[in-house]
Order: sequence, then structure tokens, then C-alpha cells
Amino acid sequence: MNLNFTPEEEAFRAEVRAFLAERLPPALRRRVAEGRTLRKDEMQQWHAILQSRGWLAGHWPREHGGAGWNAVQRFIFEYECALADAPRIVPFGLLMLGPVLIRYGTEAQQRHWLPRILDGSDWWCQGYSEPGAGSDLAALKTSAVRGHDAAGAHYIVNGQKTWTTLAQHADMIFCLVRTSKDARRQQGISFLLIDMRSPGVEVRPIVTLDGEHEVNEVFFTDVRVPAHNLVGEENDGWTCAKYLLTHERNAGIGFSVAALRRLKTVAAKVTSGGQPLDRDPAFAARMARVEIDLENLKTTNLRVTAAVANGGSPGVESSALKLLGSEIRQELAALVRRAVGLHALPHLGDAEALAGAPAESVSAAAQYLNNRKLSIFGGSNEIQRNIIAKTVLGL
Repeated sequence: MNLNFTPEEEAFRAEVRAFLAERLPPALRRRVAEGRTLRKDEMQQWHAILQSRGWLAGHWPREHGGAGWNAVQRFIFEYECALADAPRIVPFGLLMLGPVLIRYGTEAQQRHWLPRILDGSDWWCQGYSEPGAGSDLAALKTSAVRGHDAAGAHYIVNGQKTWTTLAQHADMIFCLVRTSKDARRQQGISFLLIDMRSPGVEVRPIVTLDGEHEVNEVFFTDVRVPAHNLVGEENDGWTCAKYLLTHERNAGIGFSVAALRRLKTVAAKVTSGGQPLDRDPAFAARMARVEIDLENLKTTNLRVTAAVANGGSPGVESSALKLLGSEIRQELAALVRRAVGLHALPHLGDAEALAGAPAESVSAAAQYLNNRKLSIFGGSNEIQRNIIAKTVLGL
């Protein structure tokens, strides 16, 4: 896949590739390539490696401990990491909360929390979705009532969050909470930082279709939170929420390119009617269609990236990239599952059932099932279509 970069950008790309070849542990590379779930210590290992190079928070300004990369450099880094089967950076502290604190946090909050995100002292999760408040996030009901006693100003939080990714590992959670029932729904929400070890916090696992424990329910019962853990203004947390979502929604180009590579590999190995599957007219046509879609998305993503690098900011484009990127990744996972056929049925690690199967069979079903979430989280694809229709078409 040809990418047109300036000489300086190509030099940076070569630097990233050399770093990955030298510093990415083979065991981590292999687990990612096989689609296996990483343990917390493995994710922390990769974070520490990146931090030692100063590349963990590439998009943060240098004065806050980041690399100060521009949009094109961030794209190159994420793209090359995906192609190299490097672990994803766990996004909650680094890619979501960090930018919010840099933009809306107080100087004291930045001094305290940002270094702890970088050195791994705190592991964050996201408290947004609730039962009845997923795509319609402004319908959230988790409440935070402000009070004051001898120990100081505080909030008492009650409610429930759901689909909370990696909450079982988290020390902290950033939450949207309702601090006013009188204002318009979006105006009565605040952005609060909550210690997961506080009395009254309960985490319950949700086992997903692929058999993994990745997401959770989180319950808050009279949880006391210091008032200085409020980010931004009280009742104006929706501003923080919208800003964070621009960092959550992306096209995942590198992951799609890596998935396409795996698809082509397995389609060349598996035979159908005495010939490789990639020569089957119907299957080859679906492969060609998704590759064309990916090429078009790559071009659009680069155009948006270039605009951001020149001082622009992504608006409705982030909705389009998220929408199309999720559909492409789902189609690639569906084609891999179809290619390996019955070998996609066994659970991970069922060596006897996988005997003689392509290596890609190990995680084909799990990845297909897990990727169903791509069109739901970060704002469902239906919501993204509504945003596009309203903003672009004026409907």
C-alpha cells in the first residue's frame, strides 16, 4: 500500500520501523499476530518500552511529557505499529483523559495526574455508557451530589456504568455524572475522576461473545469523591465529553491493513474446488471490494490528517472515518472466518481441533465476534449517520 510522505516524514517512518524491529518483544508480537488477549503486565511492558523512548504519549505536547508529534507523525506511528503487530496503546489514560486534562484541567490536576499516566502509576478506565444511556449518552443518570464537611468539599456518587473496558484492572475511572436535574440534559453533566478503590465501588465482569472478560459493569453506592477531582466546570462536563470523543473515534487504518494482509495469507493457503480460495470468483470479488474500500478510506484519512496538520480540526469527518473504518474491519474479520471455515469453530487453545488448520484459525471466530462492537462503541454507526446527515446534508 503506497503512502506519499515528505522526505522528513519518510525518515520518521524509517525511525519507527527500526525501533519496532529492535524493541518490540517477539513474544508480544506473536500474541498480537495470533489475536490473543494480552495480560495487564504485557500491556504495561509495552507501555514502559514506549515511555523509555519518549513515544508513549506521542500526541501530548512536550511540556507535558509527550513527543509533540503532529497529526501525520501520529498516523505514521499508529500505522507502522499495526503492521508490526505491536500491542495497541491502552487508550483511556493516554489517548482520552490526557488530552482532556491538558485542555480543561487545572495546573494542579495536570501536575498530579499526567506524570502518573505516563509512568503507569494509575491505570484508567472510562465511565460513560449506562443502561439506557449508550448512544444517547446525555440520558445518563449516575448522580453526583455536592457536599461539604470537616474533611472538605466532595461529591457523593450513586449509579451504574456498563461496558466498562478493562475496569477489572483499573485504579481510576473518569466518569460523566449528573450534577443537575434542572438544566438541559447536556448542561447538567460533570466530568469527575473517581478512585476505583473507594468504598462503594463494585466491579462485575461481563463475559462477551468471544468468551473473553474485557468489559464490566461498575456500580457506585454513596462513593465519596473529593471536589478537586472535578475536571472543568460543574455542569459543563459535556464539553469535555465531546472533546474526548474526537480522540476516541478513528478509522483504524493500520489495523485494517494488517487484517487485509492476514486475509490474503489465509486465502492463498486454503483451497476450494482444488484451487486457492483467492482464485474463487465470488470470494476474490469480496476481497477486492473491501480492498478498494480500504484504499478509498486511506486516502480520505490522509486528507483529514493533512488538514489537521495544517491547523484544522476534525469535525464530522471523524464520524465518517469511524463509520467506514468499523465496517471495513468487520468485513475483513468476516472474510477470514469464512476462509478458515470449520476451523473457526474451536475455542482458543484447542490444539487438537486446530490440527492442520492455518495459523489464522486460532483467533478467527473470536476476532469476528469481538469486532461486532466496532460499530457500537464510540457512538454507534447509526448515530454517526445521523451526525453526518444533520451536519453535511442539513437533514
